[in-house]
Amino acid sequence: MNILIVHNHYQIPGGEDAVVAAEKALLESHGHKVILYTRDNTELKDQRGLQKLLLPFILVFNPRTYREIRKVIRQEQIDLVHVHNTLMLISPAVYYGAKSRRVPVVQTIHNFRMLCPGAVFFRDGAVCEDCLTDGLGCAVRHRCYRGSRIQTLGCVMATRFHRMTGIYKYLNYICLTEFNRRKLLTLKGIRPENVLVKPNFVVQTEALVPMEARADRIIFASRLEELKGLRVLLEAWRLLGADGPRLVICGDGPLESWCLGFIQENKMRNVSLAGRLPNENIRRLLATSRALILPTQCYEGFPMCIAESYSVGTPVLVSDLGNGGSLVKQGVTGMKFNQKSPQSIADTVQAFLKDTQTPWCENASREYHAYMTPENNYRRLMEIYDHAMERKGSAE
Repeated sequence: MNILIVHNHYQIPGGEDAVVAAEKALLESHGHKVILYTRDNTELKDQRGLQKLLLPFILVFNPRTYREIRKVIRQEQIDLVHVHNTLMLISPAVYYGAKSRRVPVVQTIHNFRMLCPGAVFFRDGAVCEDCLTDGLGCAVRHRCYRGSRIQTLGCVMATRFHRMTGIYKYLNYICLTEFNRRKLLTLKGIRPENVLVKPNFVVQTEALVPMEARADRIIFASRLEELKGLRVLLEAWRLLGADGPRLVICGDGPLESWCLGFIQENKMRNVSLAGRLPNENIRRLLATSRALILPTQCYEGFPMCIAESYSVGTPVLVSDLGNGGSLVKQGVTGMKFNQKSPQSIADTVQAFLKDTQTPWCENASREYHAYMTPENNYRRLMEIYDHAMERKGSAE
């Protein structure tokens, strides 16, 4: 199979980029010819004058994308187009280019942008689904995309236009969790049979360490920002006091100085900031720690840290919310808590540490091998591609 992978990089590299690279390598390792079509939003920094004025129209439909996608499909004899991200420069024009060549499209849903211009269903410190209940105009009123009413309006116009054309009915979808799938199916016109679930995968890099041989340590590994729940996490550790387990915070971001100040002010000797670490270092820490903790305040997309934690047999303590919560089986692969309550987090940590009967490591490792290995991912990806090929040329 000749596959065209399409991805628009954001200005700040993120998890989507890693997923694209990993899936490309996986497909090539199984003998597929993979062509990568990318644009990078850092190009926007160099735009001047007319280019800036045309950007809202490019966001809706980029003629360059349409022409180039058609050309690549013809020259490379592409059988299937797999799209990851189109914002901003690629635009949904990729769908129309593929459709004009009668080539099926698979779209991975990494976030909620088709339903929420801000992409995360999060506003003013809490989960927000106003665009589902009251329409996309809510996003413009609240400036949900990058704090800009004009840029948000551009996103809303693009979404409304492509809903009206019916192009979304032509696509096949990969949702990373069942929770994602349920949300996407609130969009009218998309058929359930064309929305399939396939989690992301990670390669196992560390050996399984028995729980009794691990340090009395819990790891937080994510960007230090409001929606990741750093404030409520540190409040919970303040409640746990000196007898609480060691908390190692890995990452950087806008809340880094606040975290440092809070730790110093409350003399929290069992909490440390490790900064931004290479992924292999985080995996080693996870492999020798009791748990990963993720007090996220939003739905998330697919927290790769959970897959990485399971790959080394480490259970996860997580907010009972969205995709993070859907990836953890209560009392089996981890525990869940109320993301708004420091007391709930503290109580959950204590309950987890007292539970010495549950085979946490074995359960987490079993979850990884069942759903998140490269082998399982490739098998599921081929099932989805086969489904898309069967629908080839259909706009239904």
